[in-house]
Amino acid sequence: MSVIIYHNPACETSRNTLGLIRNAGIEPTLVDYLRDPPDRATLGRLISNAGLTVREAIRQKGTPYLELELDNPQLSDHQLLEAMLAHPILINRPFVVAAAGVKLCRPSELVLDILGEPQQGAFTKEDGQHVIDVNGQIHHE
Repeated sequence: MSVIIYHNPACETSRNTLGLIRNAGIEPTLVDYLRDPPDRATLGRLISNAGLTVREAIRQKGTPYLELELDNPQLSDHQLLEAMLAHPILINRPFVVAAAGVKLCRPSELVLDILGEPQQGAFTKEDGQHVIDVNGQIHHE
């Protein structure tokens, strides 16, 4: 199975999502979207296929969101996409593309909905939260 993750290695949620993908025995294609941002068509498709609006796909925390006045509700999707392309840090992460669909995996456990492969063992997030038990079952805390 082919899986693509639009990854930011500095992001804990992105690292946890990558860990869950690998815990399913899948080595995904990593796209460091900060260094190699998607083009307009790809970004628009990711957002649309994930069932999100452009505004829902914008990351606010730790970005120039307010400085660029992107909180203005009158901005069009075109203008918001332009800002995301000019400042890739505004693209929320991680987006994951798998055979079963596209998800913005916040929280990281959302990736389990689209992987199509069972987890192969226990998985604990970086913050210590147990997500998958030793039998590969999802642990709800």
